[in-house]
Amino acid sequence: MKNVRNQVFSIQAPSAVVMVRPHNFQVNGQTAQDNAFQSERAPQDGDIAKTAYDEITSASEALAAHGVTVHLFEDEGHSTPDAVFPNNWFSTHAGGHVAIYPMKAVNRRLERRLDVIEMLKSRYRVQDVIDYSGLEADGLFLEGTGAMVLDQIDRVAYAVQSDRTDPIALERFCTHFNFEPMAFAASDEFGTPIYHTNVLMCIATQFVLIGLDMIENETRKQEIIERFQASGRTIIALSNDQILEFAGNAIELQGKDDRILALSQRAYQALTDTQIKDIEKSAQPVPLTIPSIELAGGSVRCTIAGVHLTPRSPAPRHVGA
Repeated sequence: MKNVRNQVFSIQAPSAVVMVRPHNFQVNGQTAQDNAFQSERAPQDGDIAKTAYDEITSASEALAAHGVTVHLFEDEGHSTPDAVFPNNWFSTHAGGHVAIYPMKAVNRRLERRLDVIEMLKSRYRVQDVIDYSGLEADGLFLEGTGAMVLDQIDRVAYAVQSDRTDPIALERFCTHFNFEPMAFAASDEFGTPIYHTNVLMCIATQFVLIGLDMIENETRKQEIIERFQASGRTIIALSNDQILEFAGNAIELQGKDDRILALSQRAYQALTDTQIKDIEKSAQPVPLTIPSIELAGGSVRCTIAGVHLTPRSPAPRHVGA
């Protein structure tokens, strides 16, 4: 029986997203040093670029078929290998607020696009745009909803400590956007630090996917567990192996009839039957096939920037921009 609460709008699950379809995709050499999820075996040729283009095309169409409004932009540049991951350079927030973020890799700073911001202003009610990119000159980075996983309901910004998540930038964002910062150290079984929080956890309306074993401090881990328990969410603990299969890199979205959980086919296959059943109590899993893009060290969540803004007028479910 479908959970009746699933029919209620959730601020955690946006009904519109921005995606970027790459024309010249490749694995970014500038980010390989601290992204252990990147593949060293990724081919650097036209075949992977075409495949990545096709993967985003299919993924955007699949989301639109489930009732999600998809604003699909094209990236034809040769100097922006990670443009397919727009969630790192901007985020949107209820009340009409937009944030633009400072990026660690120099070539990733080229991903910021005025046309995306102008589209948001024209189709949604935007009150202000706060640009943190000037912090790059001081070596302070905060890579958007990769660096932070935001609990929109309880107003907590969970953030793994890394070079891509500076505490000063994090504090500044949380002050501006009314979030409580919850920073913590996390690493894999080999002691390699986790580079982005959104590979470690996904916060949905009624559940959370999280790699608890990677959180280093036991006291902090227990505090995080208690926070989610207090919110009434089901905690779906992911193993280290499941995290490496991108099972934590998912995002809950509002579809036409109910909420969905967008994740990769690889991530979905890594989940157990029990975990899938727990997800299905409040959201329909929607596996998307993006193996070429995952070679770059990110998965479905990274390819999606949620739009938490109020539309100016009804919009089609799948649009060019």
